Amino acid sequence: MDSATRPVFESLLSASSRKGSEFLVLVDPDRVSPDKVTDFADSCAQAGVDAFLVGGSLTFSGRLDELISSIKKAAGLPVILFPGNAYQISREADAILFLSMLTCRNADFLVGEHVKAAPLIHRWSLEVIPTAYLLVESGPLTSVQFVTQSLPLPRGKIDLAVAHALAGKYMGMKLIFLEAGSGARYAVPHEMVEAVSSATALPVVVGGGIRTAEEAGRLARAGAKFVVVGNALEECKELSLLEEISSAVHFLER
Repeated sequence: MDSATRPVFESLLSASSRKGSEFLVLVDPDRVSPDKVTDFADSCAQAGVDAFLVGGSLTFSGRLDELISSIKKAAGLPVILFPGNAYQISREADAILFLSMLTCRNADFLVGEHVKAAPLIHRWSLEVIPTAYLLVESGPLTSVQFVTQSLPLPRGKIDLAVAHALAGKYMGMKLIFLEAGSGARYAVPHEMVEAVSSATALPVVVGGGIRTAEEAGRLARAGAKFVVVGNALEECKELSLLEEISSAVHFLER
């Protein structure tokens, strides 16, 4: 099976074994419009970004399909849905993170939103990536924590993070997502990434609070197969940061 027909998740994992880790850029539909995302997506592709995540805690724009189409046309890279709820589903995407928020005891984010989304996912034959989504303490209250009423994992309680990640593994998840939250003050601790990766042997995604290439590189070397950056790129006027983070995350290609 060539890369053009191979599932998105499988292709990204295969690429990470050659590069070190994969660099994913998160695009919030409420922060960027389809007519303004083209140049940014093109810059991402030129800098070595591997794929895009699209989604947010809340989405009001109503232009999700158009945004995803614009990104794919400009960058020619996979677009994976990162939905905050069942309404953030698009047939234009290449795959979807089917997120079960294991740090939340609100049934809506454990299974309720999933039931609402499942018929559309089935109808549109979206590639599904079952993902254990773990919120990690990162400073002030984040949007995802407020919306989901989730109690984040304490930064110093590595054993709790490992226990939740193992639960996700035994529930059949293919991916562990350690999330500090959009605009987080602190990124996920490197020690937590290393422990979760080692204990579960599952690929780990890390996002939130990553503002520098140095931080991204440390997380990649700690065991993160996928490093996600969003807010830092939206706020940065110098897109050279894209190349710096790409180089740091793809440490095996140096």
